[in-house]
Amino acid sequence: MAGGEKLYVVHQERGDPWDWSRDMREQVLWDEHARFMDDLVETGFVLLGGPLPGGRRVLLIVSADDEAAVYARFAEDPWHSNGMLTSHVEAWTVLLDGRSRT
Repeated sequence: MAGGEKLYVVHQERGDPWDWSRDMREQVLWDEHARFMDDLVETGFVLLGGPLPGGRRVLLIVSADDEAAVYARFAEDPWHSNGMLTSHVEAWTVLLDGRSRT
């Protein structure tokens, strides 16, 4: 992580505009949302992410300077601006990290 950056757990939940009769990739603004999320991964903002069982919630691990930066970044997502997704952000202190094992 770059100097001063911290890790955050982002819990996202699908909101009222979500059309439950359609697949995620068939939702309104899918292409725009997918491009937005791909950019977050490419820039190192999103480190890990994916849906949780049941299909209503998503868990993301992000790297950012502070909590306000996380909320500000996700506010640019078309699915957030139209209410399809809401986010709750928590700071995360990592004490164990097995990814570096050889």
